Amino acid sequence: MAAGGARAALLDEAGPALLAVKDLSNAQIDQETGVRGFLLTGQPQFLEPYRAGVERSADAANRLRASAEVLPEIGPAVDAALLAEQDWRTAYADLVVAADPTAPGLDAGRAFSDRMRSATGELEVRLEALRQGARAEMASALSFIAAAGVAIGVTLLVLLALVGFGLRRMVLRPVSDLAAQVREVVAGDTDRRVDVDGPGEIRELGADVDAMRRHILRELDEAQAVNRRLDDQARELERSNRDLEQFAYVASHDLQEPLRKVASFCQLLQRRYAGRLDQRADHYIAVAVDGAQRMQRLIDGLLAFSRVGRTTEGFVTVDLGAVVAAAAAQLEQARKATRGEIVVLGALPAVAGDAGLLQSLFVNLVGNGLKFHRKGVAPVVRVEARRDGASWVITVTDNGIGIGPEDAEKIFVIFQRLHGRDEYPGTGIGLALAKKIVEFHRGDIGLVPGDGPGTTIRITLPVPAEEDVQRAT
Repeated sequence: MAAGGARAALLDEAGPALLAVKDLSNAQIDQETGVRGFLLTGQPQFLEPYRAGVERSADAANRLRASAEVLPEIGPAVDAALLAEQDWRTAYADLVVAADPTAPGLDAGRAFSDRMRSATGELEVRLEALRQGARAEMASALSFIAAAGVAIGVTLLVLLALVGFGLRRMVLRPVSDLAAQVREVVAGDTDRRVDVDGPGEIRELGADVDAMRRHILRELDEAQAVNRRLDDQARELERSNRDLEQFAYVASHDLQEPLRKVASFCQLLQRRYAGRLDQRADHYIAVAVDGAQRMQRLIDGLLAFSRVGRTTEGFVTVDLGAVVAAAAAQLEQARKATRGEIVVLGALPAVAGDAGLLQSLFVNLVGNGLKFHRKGVAPVVRVEARRDGASWVITVTDNGIGIGPEDAEKIFVIFQRLHGRDEYPGTGIGLALAKKIVEFHRGDIGLVPGDGPGTTIRITLPVPAEEDVQRAT
């Protein structure tokens, strides 16, 4: 028998059958113990081991019958063991359990038990003999396999020695020469031509390596030229940015100074001559004052918009709870004027960013919630946050006039207004500034569509590293 067949006979056939016999023997012992205890005491609780043993015995019998199908030589012994148990149960145990007065006594029961144990023991001896035979066959097969393995190993060693000698002479030495030349090229001698002797395949490999060397040299020359152009463009862009920053600074001051004079003198005219001139003159002066003030707000907004991204030297951990509280304090006058309410739901997280820019962000969002309220309805602005994976999701919700889904992108474009200045004041820069601040903080901002009145703006900001938060606290 081959090693695989011996192993199958040992593990898959004789082994499970032997385990089933041992389970059958233990179940029979439990049955005997339960019947004997009940017979001696008359207490029903002693029948529990008997009933449990009957169930286990039935299970073991099914397994033995299945084993007998693949091991027909144990079939008669299995039938004899199961028949002996059935005789013991029918002629003795069942009568005792039923309290039949014709039930045999202990001596007769012991005789039935002896026959049952003897039949089960013979079955166990038979199975043990089968298992020992399978084990001996498997040991013999393994010995043969071990001897064959030794012979094969010796043969392989001889073949490997011959192959190794041939490889060293025909392959390894040319490959070693090729590797040495490649190392010279890698070390910086890019003009070194790669050329080796040996089998045709190795010569072709050397030619391919040399072609790759030439191709890399061409690519390197092109990349260096591109890098030089990029460096020139970067320097030009840096110079242009400096010029633009200087222009923005000078233009803002140059625009603000005459504008302040115009606004100041218009306000003086308004205060000194209000009511002295006709209504048309008062209207003209009011229009001039309003225009100058709006121009100042536009310039301030454009300056704030242009500074985002270049006014901070580095992010720190910022407590959004404190930022929103500061923004609410800044909007206190507007809240009182509208009789509104600013509600922070739950705790707000800490994020990495610029505290001043984040305060400006919430001033714009919360201020819009207070400004764009419905007539006759006091504005309520709610701020809350939740974590979504590696991001904090902050929502600013109001109960105002709302924004249609068709305007979801338009509202974040600079100078885009959905309402006239006579309805709601403003410069049209606030949400564009908010978008630039959020994107500068590596986040995202958008309108959450809804069916009811009001507007919900959702902001996502990255969760800072845990060590950064601990360092900040």
